[in-house]
Amino acid sequence: MTTPVADEEKLEELAEFFKALSHPVRLRIISILIDGKQCVKNLGELLSMSQPSVSQHLSILRSRGIVGWKREGSIICYYIKDERVLKLYNMLFKEE
Repeated sequence: MTTPVADEEKLEELAEFFKALSHPVRLRIISILIDGKQCVKNLGELLSMSQPSVSQHLSILRSRGIVGWKREGSIICYYIKDERVLKLYNMLFKEE
């Protein structure tokens, strides 16, 4: 029995998805957002990073549809948008 080969477009999409997750800072951002939405200022404090650096990483995650954002007054809060990230996180970090 042979497994069908995934189409090229789907493989490219998955490669970009995993590339966006392949940086330790972005994985730390995901681990924080798993617990709920956060604003850039809070993420910067939790990560001990400047807001511009955090924003740069969030931009990459946002461009791949991994995180979404919502404006709350003058503050922008980020959250996990792609359900696959939640599934992957639970699969990889679930306590046994």
